[in-house]
Amino acid sequence: MANRRKGKTKEKESDWQERVVQIRRVTKVVKGGKKLSFRAIVVVGNEKGQVGVGVGKASDVIGAVRKGVADGKKHLVDVPLTKANSIPHPVNGAGGGAKVMMRPAAPGTGVIAGGAVRTVLELAGVRNILAKQLGSGNPLNNARAAANALASLRTFSEVAEERGVSIETLYI
Repeated sequence: MANRRKGKTKEKESDWQERVVQIRRVTKVVKGGKKLSFRAIVVVGNEKGQVGVGVGKASDVIGAVRKGVADGKKHLVDVPLTKANSIPHPVNGAGGGAKVMMRPAAPGTGVIAGGAVRTVLELAGVRNILAKQLGSGNPLNNARAAANALASLRTFSEVAEERGVSIETLYI
């Protein structure tokens, strides 16, 4: 029975994908000289509408990536996907000095985005989208801006519920 339970958790864990966006060697000046450590920016997603951006710092690369994955799972965002594996409506997001603009696209378009935004969208499960990074080229801020934009998405049913009308009246 213990083996069965172990197998199930293993199956659930393998559902998540992780991609390292950037690894930086950072130094801290201390009394004895310079202390080296590594910073890893990691995007975690299940390609079914959940994605998170995490940052980890450690004295070795593997430890930094592991911490980044744990941090990414703490900051998960639910993404409402349409039948065309796109987003329901155009949206903008911001993170630090970076701004990201996203627009839904027709089936067959693919993910048209660059850098860290592309990684976030792919791991969120979005297949057809147009996105543009504005303001900054910083991968961490761009990834956070993309996650912020995806977090602010609303479905038609949510909007209808907020307005107190049926979904059919939204289309009229």
